[in-house]
Amino acid sequence: MSQPTIVLVHGAFADASSFARVIPELLADGLKVVAPAVPNRSLVGDAEYLGSVLAAIDGPVVLVGHSYGCAVVTVAGVAENVRALVYLAGFVVDEDEALGELQGRFPDSDLAQALDATPFPGGIDLSVDPEKFPAVFAHDVDPALAAVLAVSQRPLSAAAFGDKAPAAAWRTRPAWGVVAASDHTINPEVQRFGYQRAGADVVEVDSSHLVMLSQPAIVADLIKGVVKSVSG
Repeated sequence: MSQPTIVLVHGAFADASSFARVIPELLADGLKVVAPAVPNRSLVGDAEYLGSVLAAIDGPVVLVGHSYGCAVVTVAGVAENVRALVYLAGFVVDEDEALGELQGRFPDSDLAQALDATPFPGGIDLSVDPEKFPAVFAHDVDPALAAVLAVSQRPLSAAAFGDKAPAAAWRTRPAWGVVAASDHTINPEVQRFGYQRAGADVVEVDSSHLVMLSQPAIVADLIKGVVKSVSG
């Protein structure tokens, strides 16, 4: 088998730069990396967009998602060239399940009291109050970087929480997951439940929601291990 391409899928209130500390470690090992910009408009639409990215990649893929991006990866990961799924501090939905349904089974995190809603034609965008962003999203990230991330968010359409997943790739693909045990954005119990249901091999890390920025070596090492496991 040829070496897999690692596709890194960001979540809500962030963009592909949230992988900025992981990508150099992967590239330094000669690994191929793609980190697309997800529209964050709807679960189904975002998965279709990611599917077009995957279709353009020649060869196998290790698909990595963070936060909301885990749900996108779960739907798009049924693509023929996807060999493995890696979940980082995220929502792992089942087929015909919405993010809101999964989240609603557990107590709210601090995020519920930190969201700003901004109307746009045809919907509502959600973002995190910039003043609350560091504590809720990035309490163990360098404060100067957290301040930049707070004012450069990529909002998520509220409609994404109501979309039902048309597929669940973990039913047919091996999965790994990182639980951010000090997460104030997604209740760690939501993460544990989704990973267990998916049969994922799980690592727990004392980290904020932005585990890729606070613990990049752990995340990079996990991804490298998954690449080796599917390349053998």
